Amino acid sequence: MSIEELEAKLKPGARAHLVGIGGVSMSPLAEVLYAGGIAVSGSDAKESAATERLRELGIPVTIGHFAKSVRGSDLVIRTAAVRDDNEEIAEAKALGIPVFERAEAWGHIMRSYRDAICIAGSHGKTTTTSMVAQILLAANVDPTVMIGGTLPSIGSGYRVGHGRAIVLEACEYYDSFLKFFPTVAVVLNVDDDHLDYFGTFERVKASFAAFANLAPPEGTIVCNADDADTMDALRPLGRELLTFGFDAGADVRGEHERPEGQGVSLDVLYEDRVYCRLKLRVPGHHNVMNALASAAVAIALGLPGEAVEDGLRDFMGAGRRFEFKGKINGADIFDDYAHHPSELKALLDMTLALPYERVLLAFQPHTYSRTATHFDAFAEQLKRPAATFLAEIYAAREKNTYNVTSADLARAIPGAVHCATFAELTDKLAAEARPGDLILTVGAGELDTVGAELARRGEEANTPDAPV
Repeated sequence: MSIEELEAKLKPGARAHLVGIGGVSMSPLAEVLYAGGIAVSGSDAKESAATERLRELGIPVTIGHFAKSVRGSDLVIRTAAVRDDNEEIAEAKALGIPVFERAEAWGHIMRSYRDAICIAGSHGKTTTTSMVAQILLAANVDPTVMIGGTLPSIGSGYRVGHGRAIVLEACEYYDSFLKFFPTVAVVLNVDDDHLDYFGTFERVKASFAAFANLAPPEGTIVCNADDADTMDALRPLGRELLTFGFDAGADVRGEHERPEGQGVSLDVLYEDRVYCRLKLRVPGHHNVMNALASAAVAIALGLPGEAVEDGLRDFMGAGRRFEFKGKINGADIFDDYAHHPSELKALLDMTLALPYERVLLAFQPHTYSRTATHFDAFAEQLKRPAATFLAEIYAAREKNTYNVTSADLARAIPGAVHCATFAELTDKLAAEARPGDLILTVGAGELDTVGAELARRGEEANTPDAPV
């Protein structure tokens, strides 16, 4: 289906059915369409906070996929993980109801904005999109925002604004971001992820290059000068690039990075002058790089450095990005979405430098394909904490055709403990926790429920609920 066909269908009064409506970018899409006068319904494989919220808004959601759910719809929109053999998709096609991809719908929405800022990268998309959103809010741009997580300052993963700009995550999986229409295309980094789809790292790089090239000649490509793979992918385009990093040749350059409390401060230079001075409340060099990317976006939009300073001064991170959950037995509990070895490394580099006596890591691998492909790299990182606990692999869209388990991973890590259930994992962490510990629950699956349960037990025991 073409963007013109989608635009002809997606008008106020139309009936749109969303398959996979509870997903991190599908649920905000449902809300944005509903707010625009579209009659929205949807389905998902399971109940979630997102499906509950949609029902509260008046959007009917069915749990399970049934052919009858699409009948009467003018169009169907599906998430990238839903394929043609899904019962609802098959029925829609049999009835002649047009089926569109989620990314096509977001692409349609962003065409109505003067500035469409699309944040791509193997890692850091949610945090950087959140940072850019706060900068735009500080600059009174009144942006529309779509984040693959929750931004505490807006209390949601999305915001419908009335200004000239939209900022959203641009995911590479299934080449979804190639359906977008960015005026500012951001590439934070390029890594060998989603090889179950791409097959080779060269195809990953080619996809990011194609995404960057979607920016029009009058638009801007923002990219990471410090990441060799990003530059290898984008230099052959022959396009002007607005680079960020600490590399001496970066257009937007960080200098004088130094710890400040549990955060970081640094100067941001552009055209060899100080553009802004940042004081970040989130730790870690990876967050410094996210902040530099956000500053580069602000420069591309012609915003003053003061907006970057004001927007990031109180930035405390996005949901599930080193998010404080509570305390138990005097130990601090944080949750993080890291699910690739590079993300684990960045998280552990940051947390092992913090003033805790021990780091206890509970990790839930995400998908069999990623676990098998990066098995040795995962094992190398998971050896670093004082203690590592492994939950069962979160299958997501896959079946275990890779013949890999969390128990296999545990055997490759000295002292690691494999837990068959979340209940067992929660009990083991609670028994091990002591003052001076940092407990990390990590992964893109459902492991955050363990952190929440530990925090609940801590509250019941009248444990103080603020981090040290």
